[in-house]
Amino acid sequence: MSQPINRQVRLKSRPSGIPQAEHFEIVAAPVPELREGQVLVRNIYLSVDPAMRGWVNAAANYSEPVPIGAVMRSFATGRVVASRDPAYAPGDYVTGMFGWQDYAAVHAASIDRKIVERDLPLSTSLGVLGLNGVTAYFGLLEVGQPKAGETVVVSTASGAVGSCVGQIAKLVGCRTVGIAGGAEKVRLCRELFRYDEAIDYKAGDLDHALAAACPEGVDVYFDNTAGSITDAVMKRLRPHARVVICGTASISAWDPPPEGPRVERHLLVKRARMQGFVVLDYADRYHEALEALAGWIREGAIDYREEIVDGIEHAPGSIAALYRGENLGKRLVRIASESG
Repeated sequence: MSQPINRQVRLKSRPSGIPQAEHFEIVAAPVPELREGQVLVRNIYLSVDPAMRGWVNAAANYSEPVPIGAVMRSFATGRVVASRDPAYAPGDYVTGMFGWQDYAAVHAASIDRKIVERDLPLSTSLGVLGLNGVTAYFGLLEVGQPKAGETVVVSTASGAVGSCVGQIAKLVGCRTVGIAGGAEKVRLCRELFRYDEAIDYKAGDLDHALAAACPEGVDVYFDNTAGSITDAVMKRLRPHARVVICGTASISAWDPPPEGPRVERHLLVKRARMQGFVVLDYADRYHEALEALAGWIREGAIDYREEIVDGIEHAPGSIAALYRGENLGKRLVRIASESG
């Protein structure tokens, strides 16, 4: 019987902006041998996240760049096939930073958690019950601090994070306005993700649309884009508004920094607050968010949408596709069967 191989997506060259398929290569390597204290995971789902763009850039942000020739860093969900750590046994399903590859030999520190919500789809562990849902939970509730009756505006409102933000805001009694690109994404905001209002920023005259959707102004803005969308929302901030900076998807490169309207005057005269947010700062509280999110999903209070493509060959071009706005939901790459 032939031995299994470990297909790995490695970073071949350093992109200057959004990574394209040609910046990666797929290499066949041996399945790693376990050392004491390690766990061998057979990856099933690979995650595709906007943050991965920053992970391959030359300049470090909140994590060191992926080295040239290294396996692409990513969250993944898989099944334990062998273990030399007493905390994990073959057959356990786990999620963590396992990379774009078939097999990962990792220490317990690289495993985020065992997946215990087996009544829910395994794929949710990388989306609404993974980094995306946890980001929405803490970014909105801890940084945005919404209060019942306030207006919450979300950019990239139909995306994996934004869609969850909007629904959590509804659960705490807020009025929600989503901004998305295209008629289909606007429809999803209204029909699936329960937004009170949804705006297509590609339709033109965003200022007028925001004024109509937010006649009393904006109390909380959850920003996934930066750029012209954020410029328009800043004009509508109410006194003591909170702006959560979660992502900057509309900016293709930060060297040199793009020029644009200044926000200081808005923050000053409206006594508003703008704060950056990285979900890794809340790692010791992930269990709190996951318990709440799983409960809301079971109750039907939170809906989600996933786009799953089959085959590791789809991974190299998946980040660029994400930034082109081609996905309608959480983008995942499935590379193995859940049942083994």
